[in-house]
Amino acid sequence: QLQASGGGLVQTGDSLRLSCLAARRTFSNNAVGWFRQVPGKEREFVASISWRGGPTTYGESVKGRFTISRDAAKNTVYLQMNSLKPDDTAVYYCASAKRSWATSDVHEYNYWGQGTQLTVSS
Repeated sequence: QLQASGGGLVQTGDSLRLSCLAARRTFSNNAVGWFRQVPGKEREFVASISWRGGPTTYGESVKGRFTISRDAAKNTVYLQMNSLKPDDTAVYYCASAKRSWATSDVHEYNYWGQGTQLTVSS
């Protein structure tokens, strides 16, 4: 019951914010992460945030450009993406982890949203 939204078609250098809403359950005690995937490739870790907006961790390819945050009152996690590149084109998924602290380990995530498509044109 995680709903990812906010994807779309943008140009190189643009910014975009993705949202991940927990519609029917709260993940206030769980880390939440964003992953992305392109056809034919494995799912790639993008960013993760600990419960209550604590420590975060990022994939190397997005460090300094993407920022993950959470709004507990809205039960929503955001991914602010700046300086977008064509290589950022992918389906972006949010997921809730089994643990409270941010992690890049895809196996630690047990609830997944449906994904939202981001396309960055050159």
